[in-house]
Amino acid sequence: MIIVVGLGNIGSEYENTYHNIGFMVVDKLAQILSTSFSLSKDKCMVAKSFYKGQSIILAKPITYMNNSGQALALLKKRYHDGKFIVVVDDIDLPQGKIRYREHGSAGTHNGLRSIVSFIGQDFARVKVGIGRDESLDLADFVLSKIKDKQLFENIVKQAAEMVLEKIC
Repeated sequence: MIIVVGLGNIGSEYENTYHNIGFMVVDKLAQILSTSFSLSKDKCMVAKSFYKGQSIILAKPITYMNNSGQALALLKKRYHDGKFIVVVDDIDLPQGKIRYREHGSAGTHNGLRSIVSFIGQDFARVKVGIGRDESLDLADFVLSKIKDKQLFENIVKQAAEMVLEKIC
């Protein structure tokens, strides 16, 4: 079983912001896999599907970014044999670059720091580069609306395809 967790913040004020790239990628995966989300007991919106014979759980924590580890701890307890892939935005990668890592540190990402504090570092990461606008405070930038929607729609699609590649 593969559990793909997209990180983001719940609420309409956070839609289409750079920090919600993880949510956008799992939403694209749900679209590709023809499934939909419902609220689970695990502090997440969850969708279930199959891909090439593999059971897939898509999850979007409803704990807000900085507390994502709470939701992942619950998911890990329920799906302890599952392989976790976490999808996040990354300001340290150039806009549009996508990186997959089987293991690694949390770096500067507060969502990843929360996850590491709850479940450790044993999960894969798909990092989607959002770059950084040096004229804005970091928090203001990641919570700002995406300027080039077409570019990021393509990036989200590429990240979703990368996740499907890694599943098989």
